[in-house]
This record gives sequence, structure tokens and C-alpha cells, in this order.
Amino acid sequence: MRAPWFNRAGIVFGMMLCLSLPVVCVVGQDVGGDASIGIFRAKNPEARKRTRPAPKRGPRTPAASNAALEDRVEDLLGKGNEFRDARRFAEAEASYRGILKIKPRDGRAAYGLGNIYFDQQRWDEAESSYRDAVLWSPTEVDGLVALSVVLVQPRAGAGNAKRFAEAEGFARRAVTIAPKNAVAWDRLGVALQSRGVWSNETEQAYRRAVELDPQFAVAYAHLARVLNKMGRRADAAPLYEQAGQLAKDPATLNLIAESLQAEQQWENSEPVLKRALELEARNPTALLLMGRVLSVFKRYQEAEPHLKLAIEVSPRAFEPHHLLGSAYLALERYEEAEETYERALGFASPGDRRQLAGAYGLEGVGDGYLEAKKKPSAARAYRRALELDPGNKRLERKLSDAR
Repeated sequence: MRAPWFNRAGIVFGMMLCLSLPVVCVVGQDVGGDASIGIFRAKNPEARKRTRPAPKRGPRTPAASNAALEDRVEDLLGKGNEFRDARRFAEAEASYRGILKIKPRDGRAAYGLGNIYFDQQRWDEAESSYRDAVLWSPTEVDGLVALSVVLVQPRAGAGNAKRFAEAEGFARRAVTIAPKNAVAWDRLGVALQSRGVWSNETEQAYRRAVELDPQFAVAYAHLARVLNKMGRRADAAPLYEQAGQLAKDPATLNLIAESLQAEQQWENSEPVLKRALELEARNPTALLLMGRVLSVFKRYQEAEPHLKLAIEVSPRAFEPHHLLGSAYLALERYEEAEETYERALGFASPGDRRQLAGAYGLEGVGDGYLEAKKKPSAARAYRRALELDPGNKRLERKLSDAR
């Protein structure tokens, strides 16, 4: 029999905590997450301004053809950057891909593609593009840093530990090439933290970042978090305050809010996110984090518009779809939950698909339908869940009962 409603609310609340600490849920150890979704924004690839004299009359030479090709590459790169800044991601992608059609293995184009995928939280595609960028331009620090960032985004399923180790390796390469790059040092700290290394080395990586750039609010927040984890709360508190004072943009405010959420300081994260959304009402990460904290406090109806807008801005991101579906499930709006989970499947990894089959997904939808005495709908939801998690005996029994 289905558990009473108050138990389902508790289950949904517990699921929200799991979503807020994705590394804990995936790999079974508290490494605290990356705090990078929407916090790190890679610089655009540099589009070099070219001044080329008007071509002379006469036969077209190979040099002239190469110069024209390079001009075309720079034009497309500039357009891609402009489209990215305007959040016109499809047009940005077309521009960067246009470069690869005429100049394969161009590291800047691959890096640009990685950036727009990262902006949309399309982690697998971002990783693939950044790997190409690093392969084709191995000494470009921006590409190494960006790849380190995307590798510490925890994803459902196996392989996170390997990605976290790779992230550390790429960050170390970055600080070796550019030892005065504050962002690279910060990313080394994050990579170590993601591997569960809460040590003097992690602390010193962050301290090096703030020494190199005393205005680097993100690094202060990261340093505060690692000191908190090491039990040095008195040392961490002024660093959080410093980060808040230095924060001038939604990305940094998102970092502070995410760090607070990871430490279960939900009530303190909400005003920080309000500041972020005042600065940028359509910031997808701030919207997602706000939807998360509202869901934790069971304010699901307030969470709904934030999550819907996050999806509108980043329509291929899995997590806002999943969180919105869970909010509908908690509100007993089962049809909308089912529809939202189905849309989420289009962007789900294999691990995500199995998660969508479970109690916080389509199985939960089926249970809700069954409580409402809608057996055909319950059977449909259970059947779909079984397609995602074949051989699940519990789902097979529920499907049999619903028929």
C-alpha cells in the first residue's frame, strides 16, 4: 500500500536534500559538490581583430585564400561570442560549428562550443567540446580550467571518481603553465575538494587564489567552505562575509548560496538568491537554486515559476525538469509530474533515467494515480518506469496490481 501523504512529503523533502548535495548521493561520500553550476563562467574565446589591406587585382594566391579563411574564422568567432553573451545559444552554436567546417581542429571554436553547452548545463557535450579544445590547444589555460570545471559537475551513474581525478590533473596543468592565474588555483582547490580532500593543500590552493587576486569573491567563498568543513567555523565566517561584500554579480552570489545550501543553511541562502535574481531575473542557476530551497521548505507553488523559467532559459537542462516534476508530485498534480518527467527523459543520462523510474519519479507518479483510483494511469506510469528500469521486481508487482 502507498505510504500516507505526510510520508510522501518527507520523502520529497529528503530527495531535495539529496539533489542539493549531488556528490553525496552519487558516490556515497561527503565531498560537498563543486559549487560551480552557473558560478564559473568561462571567458569567450578571443576573436582577434584583423586588418588586411584590400586585395590586389590579379590571380588569387594561396596566401590570399588563407587570409580570407582566417578573416572568416574571426568573423564567426566574434558572432559566436556575441550570440553567447545574448544567450542566443542556438545561433552561437551554429557560428562556432561553422568555424569547424572550414577549419577543423580549431581549439577556440571547440572551446566556444564547450562554453555554450556549459551555460546550458549540458555537461556531457561541454566535456566533449572542452576535451577537443585541450587536445587541439594543449597550452591554453582557459581550456584546461574550463575542462576541470565541467569534470567536477557530479553526474548520475558511475565514473564520477575518475572525472574528479582528471579535473585535478587538468587544474594542476593549468597552474603549472600559469602559476599566477588565480582562477586556476581556485579550480585546483575545487578539484581536490570534489575528491573529498579537505586538507591543508586544498586550503592553500584557495589562499593562493585570494593572494593573487584579493578581489576574487569566489575564492573567499570556497576557502570559507573548506574551513567550515575542517571545523574552523570561526575562521570561515569572516570569509563568507568578505565574499558577500565583494560579490557584484549573480554568479558569485550563486556560489555563496550553493555553499550555504550544501551546509544545510537553507534559510540563509534564500536572501542571497533574491539579490542574484534582482541583478539578473533570468539567471538559470539562481532560478534553480531558488526552486530548490523553496522545495526544501515545501513551498512548492512558489518554486514552480522559478523552475519553469529556469527551463525556459535552459530548455535542455535535466535538473530543473526533475525538480519541477518532483514539485508537481509533492503537490499531487500527477499528470503534470508525468509530463515533466517525460520531457526530462530527453536530456537524461543512463543514471538519470533510472532515477526517473524510481519513487521520486514515475513510480511515485504511479503510486499517486493508484491512490486516486486511476488504475489505467497508474499502470501507464509503472509500465514506463519499467522501461527505464527493466527487471525491477517492485515495479513489476505494482504494475500487476494496477492492471
